[in-house]
Amino acid sequence: MAALPAALLAVAAVCAGDAAARTFPFGARTRAVNDLGNQFVPFHAHLWDLLHGRAGGGVLLNWRSGYGTSLLPDLGTYLTSPFALLVAVFPRERIDLAVYAVTVLKPGAAAAAMAVVLLRQRRGPRWGAAVLGAAYALCGWAVVEAAYNPMWLDGLIAFPLLCLVVEWVREGRRTVLGPVVVALCWAANFYTAYMATLGAGLVLLVRIAVGAGAGRAGSAERGSGGVAGRGTGAVLGRAVLTVLLGVGLAAPVLVPVFLGSRHAYPGWTRRFEAAEWADVAARVLPVTYSFFTPALFLGAGALLLAAALPFHRAVAGRERGGWCALAAGVVLSAQWEPTHLVWHVFATPNGSPYRQTFVLAGVVVMAAWTGVAAGGWPGWRPLLGGAAVLGAVAAGAAGSALVSGAAYGLFGGAALVAVAGVLLLRAGVGPVRGAGSGREALSEAGPRGDGLWGAGALRRAGGGRRSPRGAGPRGARRGAGPRGVRRGAGHGRRVLRGAGGLLLAGTVVVPGAATTAYADRERPARLDHYPSWGAAHDVRAAAVRGADGWPGHRTEPGRPQLTGNDPLLVGGQGAAYYSSHTPEVWTRTLAALGGGWTSHGRSLQSLDNPVTDALFAVGARWRDGRLVWNAQRLPLVTVRPSGPRELRYGASAFRNQELLLGSRVYGLPSDGVCPVGHEVFAWAPDFTGTARLGGGRPVELRGGLPKRRAAMTPLGVQRVAGARVEWRGRGAVPGGSVGCLDRALLGEAVARLRAGAAVDVRVDGDRVEARLAPGARGVAVLAAPRIAGWRCEGRPAGEHLGLVAVRVPPGARSVSCAFRTPGLRAGAAAGALAVAGLVVAGFALRPPGPAGPAGVARPAGVARPAGPTGAAGMAGASGVAAPAGVVRAVGVVRAVGARLRRARRPYATKTSPAHHRAVSRERGGAA
Repeated sequence: MAALPAALLAVAAVCAGDAAARTFPFGARTRAVNDLGNQFVPFHAHLWDLLHGRAGGGVLLNWRSGYGTSLLPDLGTYLTSPFALLVAVFPRERIDLAVYAVTVLKPGAAAAAMAVVLLRQRRGPRWGAAVLGAAYALCGWAVVEAAYNPMWLDGLIAFPLLCLVVEWVREGRRTVLGPVVVALCWAANFYTAYMATLGAGLVLLVRIAVGAGAGRAGSAERGSGGVAGRGTGAVLGRAVLTVLLGVGLAAPVLVPVFLGSRHAYPGWTRRFEAAEWADVAARVLPVTYSFFTPALFLGAGALLLAAALPFHRAVAGRERGGWCALAAGVVLSAQWEPTHLVWHVFATPNGSPYRQTFVLAGVVVMAAWTGVAAGGWPGWRPLLGGAAVLGAVAAGAAGSALVSGAAYGLFGGAALVAVAGVLLLRAGVGPVRGAGSGREALSEAGPRGDGLWGAGALRRAGGGRRSPRGAGPRGARRGAGPRGVRRGAGHGRRVLRGAGGLLLAGTVVVPGAATTAYADRERPARLDHYPSWGAAHDVRAAAVRGADGWPGHRTEPGRPQLTGNDPLLVGGQGAAYYSSHTPEVWTRTLAALGGGWTSHGRSLQSLDNPVTDALFAVGARWRDGRLVWNAQRLPLVTVRPSGPRELRYGASAFRNQELLLGSRVYGLPSDGVCPVGHEVFAWAPDFTGTARLGGGRPVELRGGLPKRRAAMTPLGVQRVAGARVEWRGRGAVPGGSVGCLDRALLGEAVARLRAGAAVDVRVDGDRVEARLAPGARGVAVLAAPRIAGWRCEGRPAGEHLGLVAVRVPPGARSVSCAFRTPGLRAGAAAGALAVAGLVVAGFALRPPGPAGPAGVARPAGVARPAGPTGAAGMAGASGVAAPAGVVRAVGVVRAVGARLRRARRPYATKTSPAHHRAVSRERGGAA
């Protein structure tokens, strides 16, 4: 099999590159950059908790992040890949290693899948398929961009899998398995699966256009020879039906994800700007890095074979033109805004704008494979043409600042080695005349292939069978010269094939490892990065776990934050939350109360403030290296008086906190000087710099709207009369930026609310039940954001200043609220319909059985012959034909029996003398 060598080559290259860069786990340099450290590691840590029953909730509601957020959209976005389950076998404190293992295994799986689909498209040299599969998995997009966005790597796997489904669709086979594979790809990561589906659709169109049909006649190209009477329209119809059924099967995951995106804070929007063509050419070379250009790097061996395809005259012109046109079209579509929007679900992404680049890598690899499998290893002329194309690309990159001498040197050296490797492989096969073709049969591996190097092509050159002794090319070799000469020639060719194969693999593995190492060094210097799990994580996690009192009180993992998702990483129940599905209602509520953010409002920070801690039932908080306790806190459910008008937040975060609390606790001095004994807080959302009270310790604020918003920050207690807040930095400092908190007033306000609050609160996964104090009247408020999906007392929940609320009926002693993920029922219904459709399609579109003797269609109205082998023979005395299902089952049983009888024949191997004698007898009898 070519899949295993392809996977091993890809995994070895990635690990070698990480080791060369001394990146975790091979060195001290962190891998946890940007979203990898901020999102993927914490979310996988939470998955570990879910799998081990330590998450403190169910799969619908995440009580740890954002004081209560919907979990299913995050699961569907980050954690529904089958590889994610592997984190369960690692210790929790080794979560970084678990994520690394997942990240390494995914390119290996992608390489294996690509090798399988290449051999499925057309029979050819297995080692060539393995090398090209590894080249696909080591493309620049995978090792530079997707390496720190592991969910994108599911798209890298999805593209070859969906192309395998394309082959099944063309052949009219696997009518049930095809939609299941589509569903698996879409559920793993719908975003890149969408792009992979578009790419697979384009591959299907090319396969139809170049004349690759639906048969399996045992030719060198699987499915050659037309559409076997089914027609192009039928093939396209099956393809559309397969995708629709697959997406329907994945609907229980996709619908909640879609609705979660609709309810998310909009974040950053930008217009697409096409990259300069010089930069595009530069990214084809190894060891280049840029965030806003397509990572087009591919191993030199694969690039050379693809570039040689237009000049490879042994390949049919339609195939050369079709694959070259597809590759060029995908490149151009990445640079044109309308098609760019189509690739990216009609919205320019917030980060890298070339996330579909892996599809181009797959198309180029398939083009390279077409040349090798259809026309054999190319000779000097096509190789010179391909080298000229690569030289033109390198020359076009000269005007870019992204390339370096090392990039040119590695690219040129790998291209020369690739030329040598291909020529050695060609020489190792040797020129053999095909039967009546008049061309050199240079295709070197058949379905068995005599090992990885494909000497089986020599046997197939005369029509796919072994030639009789002394006849044809094989007999000519045996009859020429002494036996030692023959053995020496065979050994020499094996050496040539081995050397050429190793050189070709080296042109993929070495540049891939070098590009991996280069990206490992560049990312921490260009992107935000976070430490791997270490002693600081152990200390904080232990302290938070020891203070846990949920649902009696929340335990905030606090500030300074280790990542944007500390509650998921180290435990507790905090305000911080970073996701593609950060609810808009929580972003706006926390901002109104003085909270901060990064990533344009998608990454919310913990708010260290006594008033908000009291409001959200925070009983313990990590602050500056130690755990502090808070006695001035409210229970999770409080009861507020119902007013005649709806309350709305204003411009001042201090006044907004008081509005939610229901009492005045802040003083806002016009001269910025607080009374002695009051706690001083600074609030300047757009300010970047430091603030300090008198001669106290400076505190950093990181503003810069809209990308960053500085959180309200404590500066300490006013101990010296007349001490002012000093601001050093840039950005606006609004009026009323200094607040003076009176702790005594806060204590009184908390005591008043606690007197009428719930006396007992129970949380069971996605359900909250509160027992109220006698005589409670007004509005019960749950200290959780009012995200879509909350229902109280059988009705959609109300809202009180962004929090969940329900009116308390007169005389009520308890209230209950439950959360159901929006879209869960609709997705389940769509999935059930898809299952029903899949069952119907499995029977309606199943391949037809044998038509008659020797595959000749039986004329209409002519019944199958009576007897033990026909349907009439099973009819019994009544003469009624047996049902088709019974006939099919009997046929399967007989086929299995025939295979078992063949397995008991004396010639167990095709090289034994008994086999050749049996073949001669069979041929003689048949004659």
